[in-house]
Amino acid sequence: MPKAYSLDLRERVVRYVGEGHSRRSAAAHFRVSVSFVVNLVKAVRVRGSLAPKPSGGRRHAKLEPHRAFLLEKVAEKADITMPELAAELAAATCEKADPASLSRWLIHRLSLQKMYAPPRLQGVCRDCLLISLLQRIRPRGASSGHDGDTRAPVLIKLPASSAVF
Repeated sequence: MPKAYSLDLRERVVRYVGEGHSRRSAAAHFRVSVSFVVNLVKAVRVRGSLAPKPSGGRRHAKLEPHRAFLLEKVAEKADITMPELAAELAAATCEKADPASLSRWLIHRLSLQKMYAPPRLQGVCRDCLLISLLQRIRPRGASSGHDGDTRAPVLIKLPASSAVF
């Protein structure tokens, strides 16, 4: 990212324009763009300051102060929709949030939690974890229908009506 012009140059440009020269002639005289001179004079008139605006950095999320509330609501009702969550947040805290920004915020938070998961659970998908848990309940060799090889994978058929999650 380019650096801001020095405060010294900014002062000289504003002084030059203040002496009655046009903005275009100031730009040509100091070898800067016309838009820089126009925006600088406007900023001095509006803000009263020659200092450049801060550049870069991350914006602070307005949802971060409500982190505990949001994570509690998601844990309370795992299938909550983003518009419902936005409505609950607005009702509880008077903070208006767009459902899309809530979704992005939650995805970011949950991905951070996944990154810091215990090493034995990193990279394990939910279905693999479920199969692993079911295999612990029902050992591999127990009436699996194969020819006695206990190392062979076992497919456990669940009735269509039984919901696991």
